[in-house]
Amino acid sequence: MSKRLSEDGMDLLFREARTHNEWLPKPVSDDTLRELYALMKWGPTSANCSPARILFLRTPEAKQRLLPALAPGNVDKTMSAPVTAIIGYDGKFYDKLPMLFPHADARSWFANTPELAEVTARRNSSLQGAYFMIAARALGLDCGPMSGFDQAKVDHEFFPADAQTGKFDQEYFPDSHIKSNFLCNLGYGDPAKLFPRSPRLEFDEACKLL
Repeated sequence: MSKRLSEDGMDLLFREARTHNEWLPKPVSDDTLRELYALMKWGPTSANCSPARILFLRTPEAKQRLLPALAPGNVDKTMSAPVTAIIGYDGKFYDKLPMLFPHADARSWFANTPELAEVTARRNSSLQGAYFMIAARALGLDCGPMSGFDQAKVDHEFFPADAQTGKFDQEYFPDSHIKSNFLCNLGYGDPAKLFPRSPRLEFDEACKLL
């Protein structure tokens, strides 16, 4: 890891990257979404637990299922985005640890400690969500991350559990227990519709050297 990213690369990922609310009428291919995941999956997680699970909503029918859960201010930007990703996390991520972290019995660390499993899944899926956005930007996509939605409605629609048995729908991710974390619109943003960039804290406001 002796190389340093170019200034242009830093601009692409951070300094000139913006959160977009308006989108150009340009589709995002399934191949691009697969390439996005192929990049983001290499970001580190604790014990390589990799709890993030992603639903890419690409069709009008899928978007309509999401619509009732959106805050009013997020409806237009989401309906017009080429893709909306539901970044979720698998509460039973530990079932995959024998494959992901084979040099220790990491499954036993979480299987009988639901509080630790939940906080680990949520924290690391948030990390993976950040990797997701960086990977998207690296591929020339723009992002519009959002937390303005009804999590219970999203989970009921896309990751439902039977009220009587507690068994979760296995349609998308077999043997999983998924909850939503946040949403992220993807596409090619319209630069003419951007708001002026908001300020950020300076180093001394956010950091201390000990």
